[in-house]
Amino acid sequence: MAYTDGSNHPQLAVATQGLVKTYGGFKAVDGLNLRVPAGGVYGLLGPNGAGKSTTMKLLLGLTKPTAGSMWLLGQQVGKKSTIQPGRVGSMIEGPSFYPGLSGLDNCRMVADYLGLPVSAASEALTKVGLRGYEKRRVGTYSLGMKQRLGIAMALISQPELLLLDEPTNGLDAQAVVEVRQMIMDLAASEGVTVIISSHILSEIEKMAPVVGIIAGGHLLY
Repeated sequence: MAYTDGSNHPQLAVATQGLVKTYGGFKAVDGLNLRVPAGGVYGLLGPNGAGKSTTMKLLLGLTKPTAGSMWLLGQQVGKKSTIQPGRVGSMIEGPSFYPGLSGLDNCRMVADYLGLPVSAASEALTKVGLRGYEKRRVGTYSLGMKQRLGIAMALISQPELLLLDEPTNGLDAQAVVEVRQMIMDLAASEGVTVIISSHILSEIEKMAPVVGIIAGGHLLY
């Protein structure tokens, strides 16, 4: 289910109205009005410090808004209401994992936390192209493989919405191409709405048909 404001807009997976997040006297997000169509890839483009990561943290409930309203997948969320666990997957500010464990064991921990069968871990690793590497310690993975593992962990619950913060940041050229293609394939094959943040225009152009440009916490375009 997606949010609609009752006008002629198409259904939206995410919407915000006048969203504000203040840290002391600094407004990291300042009156943000976001409209993310359901299905496909949406690019959140802006320079470092523009408010992209803070926006994603607000949507995920990792930090509380100072003011404004948010809707995810047809449900208004905020200080008193949160989205059902598993409907939204995310990788914010890089993947988090235990380097001494295998990729499979890291994913199994997430599956167990969400009350999902162990098979969900293997399926997620297959989706991101890590089949055959699942029993290797994550500490031996390349940076590109670690990014893939982070995305796999976000996909375990088969979410309707996936938030990826700078997923190609720091990767070499070949890994960037591979991760970019994987994200587009996932959006097409799984029917999931993907929001990707980046400060690199060329990357967003290649992945996202719909783009929001953010700077100083404002949505400029």
